[in-house]
Amino acid sequence: MVSDSAVPSVVERAAQPYIAIRRAVTMGTIATVADRIPDIFRWLAAQNIAPADAPFFKYDVIDMAGTMVIEVGWPVPAPLDGEGEFIAGTLPAGRYATVTHVGHPDRLAEVTRDLLRWAAGEGLTFDVRNTDEGEVWGCRLESYRTDPALEPDMFSWKTTLLFRLAD
Repeated sequence: MVSDSAVPSVVERAAQPYIAIRRAVTMGTIATVADRIPDIFRWLAAQNIAPADAPFFKYDVIDMAGTMVIEVGWPVPAPLDGEGEFIAGTLPAGRYATVTHVGHPDRLAEVTRDLLRWAAGEGLTFDVRNTDEGEVWGCRLESYRTDPALEPDMFSWKTTLLFRLAD
């Protein structure tokens, strides 16, 4: 089973504007971008904009042994202009394979593997292509549903995986 409390499914999502910081990182340096989520929230607050949903990691290029390109960001209610290191984008509309994991984030690699296997068993194809740089994803998200300031118990945290399917 993918998670202790969730069953994978396919959902249709509308396009969603967002603001983010994008970095090229390795597995050992992910924290350098992950730790920027509060900075984005403060930037939005300074613009008097409330996030439209939970913060996320968006994996644009994945090469687990090399360099990955990751965006950390927040969905916003309407398109924005970026500023400096804060980039604006739109999460694409479409069908997504999804599952919500309740538990410690250190299980996300296992949950991801299980979601990928489930999708293969269902005959689903992801919006991804292999390149010399790694897997380039149309949209692969980890949405962090729990605010650690309100729920410090990492075993109670909810994380929703959303991987865009090919048309």
